[in-house]
Amino acid sequence: MRRFVTIAVIILVLGGAAVAWQPLSNYMQLRSVPKWKTAKVTEGNISAVVNATGTVKPVLQITVGAFVSGPIAKLHVEFNEEVKEGQLMAEIDPRIYVAGVARDEAALANRRADVERAKAQLQQAIRDENRANTLREDDTAFIAQAEIDRVHFARLSLQAMVKVAETAVDQAQAQLDNSKLSLEYTKIKAPCDGIVINRKIDPGQTLAAQFQTPELFIVAPDMRKKMYVHAAVDEADIGLIKVAQEKKMPVTFTVDAYTDLFTGTVEEIRLSATTTQNVVTYPVLVGAANEQLKLLPGMTANLSFEVARREKVLKIPNSALRFFPAKQHVRTEDLQLLEGQVKENNIDPGDVQETGLSAEERAEIRKSRKVRHVWVSDGLKLRAVEVVAGLSESRYTELISGDLKVGDVLVTGIEPPKPWGG
Repeated sequence: MRRFVTIAVIILVLGGAAVAWQPLSNYMQLRSVPKWKTAKVTEGNISAVVNATGTVKPVLQITVGAFVSGPIAKLHVEFNEEVKEGQLMAEIDPRIYVAGVARDEAALANRRADVERAKAQLQQAIRDENRANTLREDDTAFIAQAEIDRVHFARLSLQAMVKVAETAVDQAQAQLDNSKLSLEYTKIKAPCDGIVINRKIDPGQTLAAQFQTPELFIVAPDMRKKMYVHAAVDEADIGLIKVAQEKKMPVTFTVDAYTDLFTGTVEEIRLSATTTQNVVTYPVLVGAANEQLKLLPGMTANLSFEVARREKVLKIPNSALRFFPAKQHVRTEDLQLLEGQVKENNIDPGDVQETGLSAEERAEIRKSRKVRHVWVSDGLKLRAVEVVAGLSESRYTELISGDLKVGDVLVTGIEPPKPWGG
């Protein structure tokens, strides 16, 4: 009897264990499944940008110099002062040039007196010639032919002297005009309306303009209307920038001095490339309004060129495209994708050229990189979903095609385990 009871107990225990095995097994499998980080497929707008840094500069900088030499007598403008066209900015000591004008005025008066004297002598010579000709007509023997020739050529000589004297007057007048201009140049005037962004002289400083024009001021006109941001853009992005310029797409940028977001447009892409450590960049000029004069020369700007935009498209989180699962978490049907994805992720378009592939092969590889896989939870395992990626921004990528819809949950990572007792 006791033996029968023992066998019955053993049978009951084994039966209970068999009944409890499946739930226990399922429980252990669920315990082994990681807690996934997830993100949803959404719908919205995507804009792709090219980032660059640049320097704020005025649209135009006019250097105001000095044409004449001498010490600075007075300064009439200071840094950051707004000036009008023709406004007096500085004065060079004019005493030497005033004296030069007085000297040339006296020389001009002297040359004019020479003209009057030469004309008087010419008039006397004309009368002498007329008298000689009259006497010659009355009596051919009274005056010799040699005397007639003498008075005739004397008259011609004095006519030439009058012309020489008149030419000397013109020369003296030109010299006087030159001296007056030099005197006028002692007054440094603003060439246009603008703001004095630099002053390079001080009162009493002596200027020497014999060899090169000294720089006195730098005036920037129209700073309240527009400023330029000179950005250096990598050669790989210039094609996108050119398309953005043609479509008049906006450019946004910030400067460290303010929290404002400034906007502008691409004004010009210059062809003067610069190579620094084998990196080729092109200068791109971005025009931005500056009514409040917040943008100042020399500020560093961080720009974002909008190069493409998509409206109302499905958006995949970039974290889902970057996620790469382990083999034990993937269902059997998708295991063959893992090896291919490893190879795909290890290929960088920048390194393709080193593999010795042709240009056509490199282009094909870059196109194939648009075909990606994202992962969704399918029971205890992960299932791969093939997608074709389009435009990308910092957080999302456009879904061109794929078996996904708004609200689908994509796996982006594994939740780290909580600490003991947490």
